[in-house]
Amino acid sequence: MADRSDPPRRDPRGSRRGGVGEPGPIGGIADARAYTPRGRTVRESAEQRRTGRAERSRDPFRPALQVLDGGRATSGRSPARTGSADPGDRGTEPGTGPRRDADRRSTSRRDVDPDRRARRDVDPDRAARRGADSDRRRSTTGRAGSAGKSRQASSGSARRAPGPARQGTRGRPRRPATLPRLADPRRRLRLGTFLTLTMFVVIGIRLIVLQVVDAPAYADGGVWDRVGAPVVVPAPRGSIYDRTGAVLAHSVAARFVYSDPVLVEDPQATAEALSPLLGIPRSTLLERLVPQTRPDGQESRFEFLARGVDVELAEQVMNLELAGIGVDYDERREVPGNDLAANLLGFVGLDMNGLEGLEARYDEVLRGVNGQRIAEQGNRDLRLAEIPGGYRQETEPQPGSSLVLTIDRDLQYEVQRILSATLEQCTASVAAAVVLDPRTGEVLAQASEPTYNAADAWSSDPSDRQDIATTFTAEPGSVHKPLVLAAALEEGLIEPDTTLDLGPTIRKGDTTFRDTRPIEAGVATSLAGMLAYSSNVGTIKIADQLGPERLHAYQQAFGLGSPTGVGLPGEASGRVLPLDEWSASSYGSVPLGHSVDATPLQMAAAYAAIANDGVYVPPRLVREIVDEHGQRTPTEEPTARRVLGADNAAALRRIMEGVTTIPGATGTAAAVPGYRVAGKTGTGRRIVNGSVAPGEVTSFIGMAPADDPRYVIAVVSHTPGGGCGDVAAPAFRDMMRFTLLHYRVPPTGTEPPEFVVHP
Repeated sequence: MADRSDPPRRDPRGSRRGGVGEPGPIGGIADARAYTPRGRTVRESAEQRRTGRAERSRDPFRPALQVLDGGRATSGRSPARTGSADPGDRGTEPGTGPRRDADRRSTSRRDVDPDRRARRDVDPDRAARRGADSDRRRSTTGRAGSAGKSRQASSGSARRAPGPARQGTRGRPRRPATLPRLADPRRRLRLGTFLTLTMFVVIGIRLIVLQVVDAPAYADGGVWDRVGAPVVVPAPRGSIYDRTGAVLAHSVAARFVYSDPVLVEDPQATAEALSPLLGIPRSTLLERLVPQTRPDGQESRFEFLARGVDVELAEQVMNLELAGIGVDYDERREVPGNDLAANLLGFVGLDMNGLEGLEARYDEVLRGVNGQRIAEQGNRDLRLAEIPGGYRQETEPQPGSSLVLTIDRDLQYEVQRILSATLEQCTASVAAAVVLDPRTGEVLAQASEPTYNAADAWSSDPSDRQDIATTFTAEPGSVHKPLVLAAALEEGLIEPDTTLDLGPTIRKGDTTFRDTRPIEAGVATSLAGMLAYSSNVGTIKIADQLGPERLHAYQQAFGLGSPTGVGLPGEASGRVLPLDEWSASSYGSVPLGHSVDATPLQMAAAYAAIANDGVYVPPRLVREIVDEHGQRTPTEEPTARRVLGADNAAALRRIMEGVTTIPGATGTAAAVPGYRVAGKTGTGRRIVNGSVAPGEVTSFIGMAPADDPRYVIAVVSHTPGGGCGDVAAPAFRDMMRFTLLHYRVPPTGTEPPEFVVHP
């Protein structure tokens, strides 16, 4: 048996050898008896520890667990190890038993790292300490009794639970049996790389979300802070054409010049620079350039300086680079003919809204629908400017539709010229002329005097802008007499060859009616002679046969007392005396065209019914509407109605030819050489606010060719001083002759009938 005082031997692998029960390199019976408290042999325990260390070396948490194990091992060791061991305790030697197992475990941990073992072998201090420990162990082997039991107890407690580090002989703490193992740098590198890549992936995904998914929301949040106020994009106003497609009125691109008085630096110098270009006095411009307060108490930031400025002129204004002066899109209405059909066309305001005439009546058709533009704006030299490539939303305007009128521009011009010359001859205050196509009701020309320049309407007098043909009402006078004869013919009360005993006068109520060319009583007079000399007595006698009710009904059938619906605003309806207002004298005055109010257009439409074989067709001015895409839509056809039979209408036209052919008749000045003309002269009064206005209203309404009428012309003039009765017929003649030649109507191939005034 080995001496217990000898220190234990170590094999090259660092394990202790020697002592009873210690397994050596070759197994034996001692190995079978050297069981650990858990029932395993020492070799099995060592093999299990080596296997566990190999598995723990692959554990990423091994370094931390080694630190914890070291703390527990240090705290679990008993300081009694410094004392002597009992050699007789449980029959073990100093190198065997629990102490040896602990040493073997400690040695196994230290032998794991070859580098650590090498450093331990070459460390001189460590070798000295190891020798001192061996001496102390040998000095304690001889002790017996209670000291051995104490050592055995201390060794057992150390085996059961790790404790604080054992104290040496000098009371200093002993270094741990094993040092914590450092982490594997490759594992740390892989973990760090994985975390870094994960971070970049998360950041990349977030960037994609911000740029693709959430970008519109973030962009919209800032755009609206830079978006300026909505800008109205005006819709181009539709044009107005004549029946041949010639332009009567249209809109052109223009600019308006404005000022911001707050930004104007030198109002006096600015006014001097703009006055020559805009043609506006400096004093007027200066009022709009100096700061001023609006009615709401705030400073004005916008003042119009000029509207409808030419584009080239606006560019010159911008080239001046005047502070507080700006230019923007505008529209200007141009009327190439100036006063051509001006009373029909009307005019528009500064905002392109129709104010009078057809411009006002068809304003909703002509003006279209404005668009809108919204854009990001930046501040450039205190002026808002659109940011190129920024947010921009524009709603395209819808241009207005255009009107195609029934007016013939060339005929309109000639009619206006003749009418103007007529007024100059007799100093008439107002006059009107209407040219109708009796078959369609189309107004080929409609002139008024005085007139105005529609291109510069604001400089004209409001009274000059009235359309006389539809707003001027007066007693038709003798031009009403053919309507009485038409009713009597249609009712069968007279025949085309009927003769009447007229007499010089006739009394109705308290009024005596006489002829301007008296015919003695008992002398028979034909209907043609009676109408040629405009007999009042004969007309009243025929009206007596009709009676008030039928006469009133025919007046309405011919369109009197109601607007024609030609399409002009402010058209007068005229007035037919109601039956309950008739007096005794009304039986004489109404047939003669008194106590009746009618416009020139109404009387022209009534004569057109006679020319159209007794069919009344309401007059119209608008032929068709052309939309922005060029699609043409004809206007609704007027509702025609029959008033006379065709035979009676033809008979009445032959009777009316005597007015221009019978010698001494009232309308011989209206005859057109080469053509048969039927018509009637008239002289009436104008009633204003229930009172008779001074002067007289003269007129001539006729048709040609009489045997197959193509056109009806009415000429009406009002002369406050009188003496203009023979002017309407010559004006009619000139207008009719031009109309027939303009439309290439061949001359009549037959001669007018021979009339006998007194058969």
